[in-house]
Amino acid sequence: MIRPRVVIFCGNFRRPSRSRILAEALGAEVGRRIPVDLKVYDILDAGPGFGSALARADLPLPAARIIDEIESADALIVGTPVYKGAYTGLFKHLIDFVDPGRLAGKPVALTATGGGLRHALMVEHALRPLFGFFAALTVPTAVYASETDFTEISDEAGHIVTDAGIRARLAGAADELSRLIPKRAGVAEAIVQPARVAR
Repeated sequence: MIRPRVVIFCGNFRRPSRSRILAEALGAEVGRRIPVDLKVYDILDAGPGFGSALARADLPLPAARIIDEIESADALIVGTPVYKGAYTGLFKHLIDFVDPGRLAGKPVALTATGGGLRHALMVEHALRPLFGFFAALTVPTAVYASETDFTEISDEAGHIVTDAGIRARLAGAADELSRLIPKRAGVAEAIVQPARVAR
């Protein structure tokens, strides 16, 4: 049986980054609940020249591949750092190239990180409406974390999520996303598999 594919896409500009760490933590929680094929991308993977593309045909190959992965995934986990109360510009720039029809009904979990609590509602006021436009199926529990919710472990490895409340929200979002993924994968299998005719 082919494992459902979950794609993580983050709008961070550096590695390691808290936004990617938070989204990957959610992906790990999903992987503890159901077997999945997990792939992780961020803006840095889109390649040079991505920001100047005006049409999908202008995209560098790495960015085009990320969009293909997003469109063909069984589920998405998206994350972004928050600047001035919204997602990053290049995050939105990449999402603008996604075919709206390819995200309709797709399960999506939302995550974001910021410098403090005043950005916490960004996931509800910016990310959820964005994916609502695509008619994606966003899970009820979104996860926002600020700097104090992480503990630095090393300069190379970055941080880990240590706040108990955030870890509980990650678990809740993972439960919700995990319940939706098998249903979508099952529908895809039913479409691909030819009908068996009784003899």
